[in-house]
Amino acid sequence: MDIEQPESLIEYLHSSHRVAPDEVLSFEVLHGGVSNRTVLVKRETGGDWVIKQALAKLRVATDWFSSPERVHREALGMKWLNELAPPGAITRLLFEDHDEHLLCMEAVPRPHTNWKSMLIAGDLHSEHIWQFGQLLGTIHRRSTERAHELKNIFDDRTYFESLRLEPYYAFTAQQVPAAAPFLEQLLAETRTRRECLVHGDYSPKNVLVHQARLILLDHEVIHWGDPAFDLGFSLTHLLSKAHHVVGHHRQFAQACIDYWQSYRSALQQVGWMDGLEERAVRHTLGCLLARVAGRSPLEYLSPQERNWQQAVVVELMNTPPATIEALVDLFLIHTYLVLCQIGKRGSAGVR
Repeated sequence: MDIEQPESLIEYLHSSHRVAPDEVLSFEVLHGGVSNRTVLVKRETGGDWVIKQALAKLRVATDWFSSPERVHREALGMKWLNELAPPGAITRLLFEDHDEHLLCMEAVPRPHTNWKSMLIAGDLHSEHIWQFGQLLGTIHRRSTERAHELKNIFDDRTYFESLRLEPYYAFTAQQVPAAAPFLEQLLAETRTRRECLVHGDYSPKNVLVHQARLILLDHEVIHWGDPAFDLGFSLTHLLSKAHHVVGHHRQFAQACIDYWQSYRSALQQVGWMDGLEERAVRHTLGCLLARVAGRSPLEYLSPQERNWQQAVVVELMNTPPATIEALVDLFLIHTYLVLCQIGKRGSAGVR
């Protein structure tokens, strides 16, 4: 079944007795994701649904495959995150189907806005950044407190390997030989760390803003692993926008620092804090390079911006900074120097 075909979806919902035979439904295909079919089901009785069906072959330019059974890992993550995250930050799971590899969740009420779209437009709010750090720090801390329950439940990292480590670090190492030693070491370390529940896709594109609150979506690579990956993955999105969104580089730079401070305040004190910031810096560098040279490049960056980012990151990998604040400063300085070298200083500057 293809849930993006309305006739198929209607027949499925009726035959599986998910809705009454006489209930009138309407559908809206939600675009933007590369790994799932996603459809908004509008119900005349109220309480709209979102149905997700995992794809075996992801919608990207290069071949990228992953078992559609990963949608059930997302369902499992959704159940637990509703216990671990701050109230209202995770949508509620309604049902899952192991034959069709789909899940159904409550739809986030409208109006809402995708946070990535807001950031691309330069609509950056300090309260949202603070919430972003609090949400991740709370999940990491509370999962650590319940490690005896969670570490075995989420020990399988198959989907993290196929959707993150291989396409982001291993594939990028093949594409950029100068970065291979750095990325191979990062891969080896990441595979050995088991600290807390790691979302694995902690990105503004997976966040909706409703009534000034952040709501987190897309949990299919959740696993027990290294919290520094979540930090690096998310900081990458803020730093990449620092040289893309015209006139807002300083605001995005400050957002990176505020995000880290918010995260730390929510984390409080856990046993794996030592070395976390330095590892987060290295994961940020790895993800910054992966998002311009890996299997899933950031679609909003121009080819020239991707080249700038790659040049800057490969240079920083030679001597990685020790702190996030130093990383932010050096990233912006090196970007400025690259722009000067190619004669683009002018009105662009660091942007």
